[in-house]
Amino acid sequence: MSKFYPEKLSVKYRDDVTATEPIIPRRYTLTHSDLTGELFLIIGLDYAWDQVNPLRDEVLGEWKKHKSLFYFCVYLYVDQGQYSMSVSAKRYEIFRRELPLALTAMRYGDRFLFNTYPHLDQAFIIINFISAYPTFARRENWGTFQSMTT
Repeated sequence: MSKFYPEKLSVKYRDDVTATEPIIPRRYTLTHSDLTGELFLIIGLDYAWDQVNPLRDEVLGEWKKHKSLFYFCVYLYVDQGQYSMSVSAKRYEIFRRELPLALTAMRYGDRFLFNTYPHLDQAFIIINFISAYPTFARRENWGTFQSMTT
């Protein structure tokens, strides 16, 4: 996993989203620069579709609620049928390797929300790998934000 450097993270809020409101809907679009290693987190009522390119490797996330419990859903587009299985396998491995960094960046970038609502650190993180290949198309529970820091 790459190391997280807070100074390389830029955070922008869109729509009527603030540092602490709302929880739902609250959607995250995390992009990066391969050249500089900078990370760009956009937090809004919707995803920053203008920053998303299906050939790249953005990480999308959102808060959801089931009954009284919050959980955090992440969507990773491994492929949409446009890659060979070997290319998709490589992308899948990269996503798995770099996902802890992405989750750390999202948590740090929205730390004011977590400070206001500390129970969100106990929310389960559900990862959705989206692929045309059944081998890579899966949903996994990656624990909680709290478990990532311990």
